[in-house]
Parts: sequence; C-alpha cells; structure tokens
Amino acid sequence: MSSAEGGGPQQRLTPEIEEDLRAPLDIDHLGAFAQATAHDLAVHRRARELVAPMADELAAAWHTADYPVHLVQQVAEAGLITDGVEVPGMERLSPLAAGFVALEISRVDGSLAAACAVQGGLALRAVADLGSPVQREQYLRRLATGELLGAFALTEPDHGSDSVALATTARRDGDGWTLNGQKKWIGNGSGGGVTVVWARDDDGAVRGFLVDQQAPGYSAVPITQKGALRGIHQSLITLDECRVPDEALLPGARSFADAAAVLIATRVNVGWSALGHAVALFETALRYARSRVQFGRPLGAQQMVQERLAQMLESITSMQLQAAAVARAQEAGTMTPTQASMLKYHNTRAARRVAQIARDMLGGNGILLEHGAIQHVADIEALHTYEGTESMQALLLGRELTGVSAFGWAGS
Repeated sequence: MSSAEGGGPQQRLTPEIEEDLRAPLDIDHLGAFAQATAHDLAVHRRARELVAPMADELAAAWHTADYPVHLVQQVAEAGLITDGVEVPGMERLSPLAAGFVALEISRVDGSLAAACAVQGGLALRAVADLGSPVQREQYLRRLATGELLGAFALTEPDHGSDSVALATTARRDGDGWTLNGQKKWIGNGSGGGVTVVWARDDDGAVRGFLVDQQAPGYSAVPITQKGALRGIHQSLITLDECRVPDEALLPGARSFADAAAVLIATRVNVGWSALGHAVALFETALRYARSRVQFGRPLGAQQMVQERLAQMLESITSMQLQAAAVARAQEAGTMTPTQASMLKYHNTRAARRVAQIARDMLGGNGILLEHGAIQHVADIEALHTYEGTESMQALLLGRELTGVSAFGWAGS
C-alpha cells in the first residue's frame, strides 16, 4: 500500500472529508446540460432532495443484501419512476429529466436505480407500449405509483446475451396459455407483483404475458451471494405448467423485436446510470484530493493526482455530452437503436475507467464501504453487463457500420 495514498500512521482525514465525501459538486465542464429547461432542473432537484436522505439506509441495505422496497415506492409516489413513459393523469418526464433522475439516483445508490429502471423502464414501458387498453387501464398507474411491483422476465439461465434463443414456451390451452421454463436475474421477480414473461408460442413466435406472481406454477427465489447490486432482489423464476388467461397476453408483443424495442429505451437509462456512478466517484475523489493532507500538503497538490483528476473529468464530460445528445434525439423522436447502444457502450466503459482511477486515488479508504467508492465500483460491473453486454453493443454498432451481421457468424 502506497505511503502517499494508502494506510499508515502519518495519514489522516480532515473534518471536511469525514463529514461527507459524497456531496454533489455538479461539474459540467462543457455545458452539456446548459439547455435543460426549468422543468428538467426542477425534476433533477426533486430527485436529489428525495433520494439524498435515503443514503445511509441504502448503504446498509447493500451491505446486508436486503431490498428496501419501500424506498422504491417512495420514488414512485414522487412521480419519478416513469422513465419518460406517458401515464394518464401523471406528469410526463422529458428524456432529459428522466435521465437526470437515473443519474441522481445512481449517484446515491445503484441498487435503487436498478429497481426503478425495472419498474418504470421495463415493466411499465412494456405495458404502455404493448398492452391493450384494458391492460393499460389496469396496470399503468399502479406500476407508476409503486402500488404494484413489476418485473420483466426475458433472460434465461442458459440464454443471457443470446436472448433470441428463448426456450420458455407458451402453449395454447383452451381459453388460456400454459407457460413452462425458467428466467434468471429478474429484478422484482419475487416481490408478489406482476411479471412480463417472454416465451415462444406453438408457432415459434415470441409473445409477452402479464403473469401474477401468485399464480399456481409460478415460483421465484432471490439469487444470493451477489457482489454487486446487493440492495435489489434479482430472482430465478421457474414456470411449471403456469396457466394464465388469454387476457394476460400482451397484444402488441408478437416478436422478439417487440421485446427488443423495450430494451432499447432502457439501454439509455443504463447510460445515464453509468454517468451517475462515475460522477459520484469523481466527486468523491475530487473532494478527497482537495481535503486530504499528505506530507504537509493537500493530496491534490501532487502532479500525478491532478493528471488523474483531468482524466476522470475528460471521461465524464464525454459521457455527459453523449447522454445529452441522445436525450435530444429522444425528444425529437429521431433516436436510433444504435444511438442507444453507443450510449450504453461508451458510458459503462468510461464509468469503469473513472472507477478504477477514483478507487485508486482513495488508497486504503477506497475499499471501505463507508466512503461508498467500492460499492460504486462493484455496481458499475453489473451495469457493464446487463441490458446488453459490451460485446453485444459493439456487434450492433459493427453491423450498422459494415452492413454485415456477426451474430451467430459461422463463416458461411
């Protein structure tokens, strides 16, 4: 451990550092968000004021691997969980405002951000975009307000990135359907709410179903021993002759492309979430560099430290510019799937770089849960993987660039 940045009797933390390493600094070096409206900024402020007081409880939940569902419901009750989805009778968040919410929640806690993304970005959006008028009437507001927990079950134990190889089946059974198969890594999958289950029907078409988690044949157990996103329960779901009525079928879900369309929007949310984690780490490292005294001078007076801060600022500024550009494209209705892929691809990779530098700058204190850095480092690893891995996003971009798909390429 470095004598300059690690443990040792000569090291100390100033009262300012002891007081708060995670206070917001709101650095926007190139004015990426300069065009934010008063409404966008008000939503951002509301998210911060709501979530900041939750920090200690969220940190404790991450440490003990508990899921504080009531905090997810508080975010929903404040109208901040919809991720830009339009819900009758509720305030619509602009793409930029929705991004600010994801950023701010992630700056405090990645598990809460993931839970909100599942609830609003996946379950709520699936019903809004693919559901019938009756289904939207029955579920939208309840999901948007947190009255009902929602899950989105696509990933399977043997089909992660290769999600198109869906093995779960939906068999026509009189006036309903019988579902069989397993799903894995499903947030909110065991909370007693409703799950959007993706399965192949008798003709091989991909269909979506709204399945009550209390339905016979539906069982779910939380996955344990996670090293990231420990404050949200992600479940292994087993569907064993699980029968649902015909009214459970989402009429707009007729192919894998319909499931993918929901994921595209959520990919943008992941890009914003990665930015939130990176901002938290950068602000922690910057405050630490300004306040920590080593060899009689602030750590930030070291040339090496200043260079590292500049490297992090460069990454975060690029992340901000891409997030803002994608938000503008969303608002204009021109965003393409590969623009969402680029944001996810770039921002999770950049967040990893920031995490490595920031954690190292904090030395031994960087691995202490009380300072938050190591938790962000771990949660960024989950972000880097879900909603399409780095490799899958690269292949999507590569297909657009070359006109040739490399998915399942066998040389023929």
